[in-house]
Amino acid sequence: MKRIIVTALILIAATAYITVKYFRNLDTSGTHAGNITRTIPDNAALVLEFANEKSFYDIFADNKLIGSLIGEEKLSDLDTARKVLFGNAMLDQLFNGSNVFVSAHPLHADDVELLLTSSASKDFDITQFDRLAKLQKTGFVITPLKIADRKGYTVYFNSLKKRFYIINREENIYSASFSKELLDQSVAFRGDKEKQPFLLLPDKQNSNSLANLYINYEQLNPLFDQLFKNKNSDLFKSFRLLPALATLNLNYKTDALMFNGYTNLLTNKPTSYLNIFVSQQPIVNDLKEIFPSTTAYAMTMAVSDAKKFKSGLADFHDKAGLKSEREQLFSKVKAETGLFLDSEFNSLLGQEFAVITTRFQEKFAIIAVKDGSKLRPFMTNISGMITDDVGQFNYAKIPFFLLGDAFNSFWRPYFRIIDNYLVLANSAKELESYNDIYFNRKFLNKTEQYLRFDNLLAERSNVSFFVNFKNIQPILKEQLKDKFYQAYKNERLSWSGFYGASYQFAAADKNFYTNFCMLQNAPDTSNVTKLIKIDN
Repeated sequence: MKRIIVTALILIAATAYITVKYFRNLDTSGTHAGNITRTIPDNAALVLEFANEKSFYDIFADNKLIGSLIGEEKLSDLDTARKVLFGNAMLDQLFNGSNVFVSAHPLHADDVELLLTSSASKDFDITQFDRLAKLQKTGFVITPLKIADRKGYTVYFNSLKKRFYIINREENIYSASFSKELLDQSVAFRGDKEKQPFLLLPDKQNSNSLANLYINYEQLNPLFDQLFKNKNSDLFKSFRLLPALATLNLNYKTDALMFNGYTNLLTNKPTSYLNIFVSQQPIVNDLKEIFPSTTAYAMTMAVSDAKKFKSGLADFHDKAGLKSEREQLFSKVKAETGLFLDSEFNSLLGQEFAVITTRFQEKFAIIAVKDGSKLRPFMTNISGMITDDVGQFNYAKIPFFLLGDAFNSFWRPYFRIIDNYLVLANSAKELESYNDIYFNRKFLNKTEQYLRFDNLLAERSNVSFFVNFKNIQPILKEQLKDKFYQAYKNERLSWSGFYGASYQFAAADKNFYTNFCMLQNAPDTSNVTKLIKIDN
């Protein structure tokens, strides 16, 4: 036990030393972030920023978390460029100390390429590449390149058998990529100098960050279109339709990727479903405790004020041109049942509701209510009962108009009330499946891996997205384009090496405080356990 404690203290001390060393060496972070990001083509959904410092690479030398964001093949290519080209003595000062921005861009039908953008040292002379081209046995061949009126170079790496392109974008800002097509786009791009395509941190705050992740939510749909066979995939559709920009800071942890920061809504854009939740207060998330153990992905919503939510949803539907359809539905229900549908349902609505998709592609909606016994007469009035406990809605789109876009897949669902939860599904069989899950406690939170993951999450939020990578694999096999599924399944560095991911929004000042977390799978200790038993 003493040896374990001493080892742990040494590891903690080493981590603290490396982190302090990193911050001491970091003296140019963030200086030109605004100028640099304006040169990045605005079809980028994600941009990862980090300092090109030896101390940064030291921290992550044996940690593959950041690499998992990029993928094994692309990381290997970038690592070769860093070590073989920019590690050459004639270029090692080119970007040393500068921040590097790695952006992901959708190209043609089935490809996503990476663009590197950074500022060179003020005293760097671009003709250094010409001198380097004359040297022998460097591991690469350099030839001049010109795109439009910009000067650059093509670098052919012998080990990769690939070409790498680098161009002087403007002044001392350079862009580079293994894709000539993407570099052409970069040179042709003319950003609006009055408009910032990404939400940036103040320079001082940026200088104290290990790495930053910038997100343009409006560009997530084109990115998903590159990855998925079906452009209408419902996987986190509400998330992808949010008109917003985010900047998140990396929190260093050895077994998890954790970013937190802010998502700012774009006020000059049409609102989305998620905009409704910025007027709520964050709520303790309890509904996840009854998610099935087979959950592949889920979206949970929480409201502090059901009346305000109802008003915001109605206003959103009005702007979407759905006012007449909603009023016709509610009037029909009133005429045939005597119920004031929206007001009576909202008086019984609890604070959380969720939509869950399992590995078997079952879909469940779970809605917390104040009193399940009081809800029952309401539900039987608008439904046809199949058994004493199960009924089917008599009217289409009720869940959509009462709770919003997340419930669009429940057209005329079946329902069951279990304790203080209203459970919806698209078949009676699926309802029976959830009934078995609930009463036999077959929940995610019964596993050690989930508990480790849940301990990393914020306790309160208004909207939360969750994915379990093991459970979602059958769905990804069916929905991802073959190229991307094979990379996901087989690459050493891919998201399949993680247990799960969560993206949480908590309303704050009419925007969202945001947490993103991905936890690595726990190491397999079964062989170690067997060896210990044998030795004993």
